[in-house]
Amino acid sequence: MKDAKTFLDTWMLPLALTTGITVYLLFRFVPFMMPSEPAISAFAKEFQPIAVACMLFLQYNKVSPHDIKIQKWHIWLLALQAIGFVLLALITSGMEEGIWKILMECATLCIICPTAAAAGVITDKLGGSLSHTISYTVLSNCLAAIMIPLLIPVINSTDGATFGYSFLKICKRVFPLLIFPLLLAWFIRYCIKPLQHFLMRYTFLAFYLWGISLTFAMFLATRALLNSGVSVSGAMLIGIVSFACTLLQFYAGRKAGKPYGKIESVTAGQALGQKNTGFLIWLGYSFLTPVTSVSGGLYAIFQNLFNSWELHEHDEEIEAKGPRA
Repeated sequence: MKDAKTFLDTWMLPLALTTGITVYLLFRFVPFMMPSEPAISAFAKEFQPIAVACMLFLQYNKVSPHDIKIQKWHIWLLALQAIGFVLLALITSGMEEGIWKILMECATLCIICPTAAAAGVITDKLGGSLSHTISYTVLSNCLAAIMIPLLIPVINSTDGATFGYSFLKICKRVFPLLIFPLLLAWFIRYCIKPLQHFLMRYTFLAFYLWGISLTFAMFLATRALLNSGVSVSGAMLIGIVSFACTLLQFYAGRKAGKPYGKIESVTAGQALGQKNTGFLIWLGYSFLTPVTSVSGGLYAIFQNLFNSWELHEHDEEIEAKGPRA
């Protein structure tokens, strides 16, 4: 049992990545499995947010409201996202329809997309601050909910949606996934203490729920990519943009947090770099050129490959220090 847990702890991320991609490809291309693909995809679309919400609920039981504090690097990252989004949106608004505008839209989405709800799991594993990650996750989602309705009409003038409609549509997506689990966990903390103490014994399960939600996320990302209709060359260009945005944001986050110590550097890197790619995919096909949703699927792949490398490096560092401890 211990060996199985060690194996899962070490290989959870690559297992989730490969399982999600492989299972979708089987349902898409294996003849006797193909008829079930629409039902399985619908189930994945419904279940993935539930798995994330349950994961967050367990995770939030570790965090007190007193732990939610705004850090200086939070301000820097919010400013970076806001300014980057405004500049890219203005540039995109002046471009003619075509592949270059699509690529710019992809970059715009990658920049403003809020922090993934699961970012705290990886941050915790890397020795970062869980509470500071949760704080930034809430802040970045609030930023996205305000700025996206303001600037989407600038990028896509044919969308026709009012600010109020867009704002409520985004809040409807964010609240049950991010805010409700937090409020529920805090209600239990202060009103049902015995239940909170019981749940604290099982917060480690958040990591395994994250693995399950990631598997479904990769299933849906692969589906979005293959159903997009984008050409191979177009997909490659979107991939280059997504890859560049991934590296840029992890790097910029680490640099912004570095003056405040190693723990904050790790935390800021994950906070800015690890995106809610399901939200990104939804933004693309809901408000912009639908093919831009592909950038969300590719960003999901790149960020999780990067996370896998980070976890490997972190484990190697711990092992190297072990004999001297």
